[in-house]
Amino acid sequence: MTELYDFSATDIDGQPRSLGEWRGQVLLIVNVASRCGFTSQYAGLEQLWRQCRDRGFAVLGFPCDQFGHQEPGDEPEIREFCSKNYDVTFPMFAKIDVNGPDAHALWTWLKREKAGLLGTEVIKWNFTKFLVARDGRVLRRYAPNDEPAGIAGDIEAALSEAR
Repeated sequence: MTELYDFSATDIDGQPRSLGEWRGQVLLIVNVASRCGFTSQYAGLEQLWRQCRDRGFAVLGFPCDQFGHQEPGDEPEIREFCSKNYDVTFPMFAKIDVNGPDAHALWTWLKREKAGLLGTEVIKWNFTKFLVARDGRVLRRYAPNDEPAGIAGDIEAALSEAR
């Protein structure tokens, strides 16, 4: 049986990273884009990361260009944009697909673990978020318009669960 920690992905600097690095932490996994109406959520994601990282929480950002060509840049451009405009310091990964035949295996698994509205597995837009418990269970899936501050209570509850 596949679990979250079986997956790996290339980070924004081109280095392979195992999700096992985050074993035992609460995760918020998000598909992000630099030219989206929801791009300002980077600020809220960074705030959550800074407030909760010392208690075993991480935001993992996965740039995706499948929705309206809203992530056209390459990894250095994405890193520069996030750093300059939102002072992003949470872990970011190389650009991926979240839907279709080339979807990253992690995202295929996330969609299967926690389907969206009416049981759909497809990711509808940028800034879809998955909250993962310390044991690797997918707790919740959030819509793109769910603001980071609005899900802080769920993150706090997940952080409070026994280790």
